[in-house]
Amino acid sequence: MSSAPNQKPPNQKPFDQKLQDAARRAEEELRRFVNYLDEEVVPEVRRNSSTALRAAAARLQKLAESMDDARNDKGTPGPKPPGAS
Repeated sequence: MSSAPNQKPPNQKPFDQKLQDAARRAEEELRRFVNYLDEEVVPEVRRNSSTALRAAAARLQKLAESMDDARNDKGTPGPKPPGAS
């Protein structure tokens, strides 16, 4: 028993309906992802960001000191670092 070329099987959804269902599921997943970011990721980043900034500041301080030392070793006068008299 063969079906006519223009007939769809009775349990097959039209393409438009499938597309709408997929878009709805994608929107739901996107909402879940945004909620996850807001509730889990952002607070964790905020908790750890101050620690990361302090570590970066310490490394930048060491880098600035080594640059000053290298410049002073060459005999090139440069500006004094803040706090130096």
